[in-house]
Amino acid sequence: MENLNTLTQKLDTLFYLTDSKPDEAMSRYVPTAYEAIGSDWRSAFEPDFVRQFNGLMLRGADEVQTVFCSVFPTPEVLAAFMDSSQAGDLLFMHHPVDFECGDPRGKWGRGWLPIAPETIQVMKDRQLSVYTVHAPMDLHREIGTNMAIAHALDFQRESDFYPYMGGYAGMIGTIPPTNTDALIEKLKAIFDIPYVDFEGVKVDDIRKVAIVPGGGDKVEHFQYAQDHGAQAYITGEVHHHIDNELGHQRYAAAKAFAATTTMSLIGVSHAASEFLVMKTQMVDWFEQNCDVKATTIPYSHWWR
Repeated sequence: MENLNTLTQKLDTLFYLTDSKPDEAMSRYVPTAYEAIGSDWRSAFEPDFVRQFNGLMLRGADEVQTVFCSVFPTPEVLAAFMDSSQAGDLLFMHHPVDFECGDPRGKWGRGWLPIAPETIQVMKDRQLSVYTVHAPMDLHREIGTNMAIAHALDFQRESDFYPYMGGYAGMIGTIPPTNTDALIEKLKAIFDIPYVDFEGVKVDDIRKVAIVPGGGDKVEHFQYAQDHGAQAYITGEVHHHIDNELGHQRYAAAKAFAATTTMSLIGVSHAASEFLVMKTQMVDWFEQNCDVKATTIPYSHWWR
C-alpha cells in the first residue's frame, strides 16, 4: 500500500509535470466537453489539474492499494474501475475526457465527451482517485506511447517529427525487413485488434517506418514521413472519423493523400495505439517503483 501523495509525486517526477506547461490539447478539450453539458468541472477536479490538465484529477483516500491503467474514461472503463476497486484505489489514464473516434468500417464518432457528473460524484463518494497524463506521456523517451510501440516492433529510431509541446509526437526509424501484409498481421497481434484501418499501397520490402500514436492523420505529417523515406506509417487514426465539419474535412484530406502515396498507411485505433504503454510499461513501472498492485482495463471493442 502506498500513500497517495507519495505515488503522485513519483508520477509527477517521471513525467516532468512540475516543469511542464498546461497541456495544449487537453486545455481546449476538457473545458469544451464539460461546458457543453453545463458542468462546473473546475470545482469537480483538483486545483493543480485545473491549471495543468495533467496530474491528479480526483483525490480519493490517502492509501492506494491497486492502480488500474487505461486510456480514455469511457463508460465501460469507469464501470470496470468502480466494480473492481476499493477506497483509495487509483485509475491512471492517458486522457481526462472520453473520445469517440469512430470506426473505419462505418461508424462516425462524437468526438470529445465528458465523464458524467454523477459518475464523478460516485467516485468521490467512494474515495477513488484519478490521475491522467497526456502530452508528457506522448513525448517521453523512456516510458511513453511512442516508445511502447518502438519496443514492440524492434524499431531503431533515426529521427523525430510531428512537433508538439516543445517535443515531437512522432518518430521515423527502421524495423526488421517485412512487407505490408506481414506488418499488418504483426500489428493486429501486438494491439489485440481484429482489423486495421488501411490506406495507400502495399509494399513488398518495408524497412523504414513512421510511428505516431493516437491521432496521426494530418496530411502534412504523412507527407513529411514519406519525404523522409518511410515506407509505412503506423498510427492510431489514418482517418479522422469525427462527425463534424472539421472531421469530414480531415477525412477527405487523408483520403486524397492516400490516393497518391507510396506508403502503407496503417491505423490500429486511437485507443489501442495508446493502451500498449499501459500494458507493457506502466503496470511494471507501478509495481517496481510503488508499493501497489497494478493492472489494466482494456476495451471490449477498440474501434468506437
